[in-house]
This record gives sequence, structure tokens and C-alpha cells, in this order.
Amino acid sequence: MLIPDSRTLRSLLTRYADLRIAEARGERREGERLEDVSYTLCVVTGTTRVEEALVAADTLLAAHRGPKVRPVPSPADRTETELAA
Repeated sequence: MLIPDSRTLRSLLTRYADLRIAEARGERREGERLEDVSYTLCVVTGTTRVEEALVAADTLLAAHRGPKVRPVPSPADRTETELAA
């Protein structure tokens, strides 16, 4: 499977959320656009249901961010106890 660009995923997720909000407000004209975005999310994430696509998109975005790495303090930042150990 090709891995979609994180900007593409964020854009699709934003459009999906905006359209879901519009639908909840009763804006019926957005239904076809919501179907299109849902389909596109499924295609780019390799899933068949929009619920799975949302989870997959979140997982892919987390992978794009990578692991959280804490910076190693410099010797000047360490306490005397840490340096003695």
C-alpha cells in the first residue's frame, strides 16, 4: 500500500469533519460531497468503511510524527548527584 502524505490526510480529515458538521446542521446539499470525501479517505487508507479509514488515518498521522524523543540534558543541566552516579 502506498502511504499517503500527511498533508493529504489532514486535508481529507478536515474536509470530512467540516462536512459532517454541515450535515448535522441539516445542510443536505453536502451529502454528495461527504460521500466523495468518505470514499477518498477509504481509498487512500486502503479500507472499505469510513470508520476504519478514520482510525487508519489517525494511525498513519501518528506514524508520520514519529516517536516522542526527549532531549538529553547537557552536563551543565545535570545536578551534582546525577553527575556522580
